[in-house]
Amino acid sequence: MTLLRVEELSIDFRLTAETVEAVRGVSLHVDEGEILAVVGESGSGKSATALSVLRLNPEPPCVYTGGRILFDGVDVLAMGERELRGIRGSDVAMIFQDPMTSLNPLKRVGVQVGEVVRKHRGESRRDTRDAVLAALREAGIPDAERRADQYPHELSGGLRQRVMIAMALVGQPRLLIADEPTTALDVTVQAQILDLLVELCERRGTAVVLITHDLGVVAEVADRVVVMDKGQVVESGTVLDVFDAPAEEYTRRLLGATPRLEL
Repeated sequence: MTLLRVEELSIDFRLTAETVEAVRGVSLHVDEGEILAVVGESGSGKSATALSVLRLNPEPPCVYTGGRILFDGVDVLAMGERELRGIRGSDVAMIFQDPMTSLNPLKRVGVQVGEVVRKHRGESRRDTRDAVLAALREAGIPDAERRADQYPHELSGGLRQRVMIAMALVGQPRLLIADEPTTALDVTVQAQILDLLVELCERRGTAVVLITHDLGVVAEVADRVVVMDKGQVVESGTVLDVFDAPAEEYTRRLLGATPRLEL
């Protein structure tokens, strides 16, 4: 069953000096339990498209000039602020690429996860602490009791990203949007975070939209891939089809730019 359908989406950013046509006629869909990767160079429009699912692009300067974003059959672009708050974090959650800019540096991480627990699960204050520790443990954070009482700057990059995963999944969303979730991490930690994300989503049946420029990541975890260039979808299909027989020159150039170990 299709959970998210984006139809002919177009987005402008109307700045003081110029108008930037960031997204032009983008269409894609995500089925329940599926991992869809959206790839392309920086500036290709992939993050602007992903942020639009939760209407997180700042309005203004962002203006939606065409199309629809249907989540479970309801157009997100027609929702009011109250309706949007109802789906953010509960039905659709997001993991951003840099947890240091997403976590509040003045609050302990356990407090921040607890705010999400109370908002989306309605736990009492008495039960919130237990729910926070369970979420941190599920996200693979050792010594959760101690870590919950630390501030973001006291954690490594990998642990901070695990906190972001805990916050995103604690509301039990049906769709998770992960915007370059491993960009700031070293290769070993990247693999650990991706394995954790896939394992948790498979266990819960959560659909994932993975925004990335790393084609190695796509090959490892995704079911289908959408390739974007200059605000448009240039190719889409199963990972096997697109990687083995790319139809577009842009896709072939992306694949050709991937470093290879020659023995």
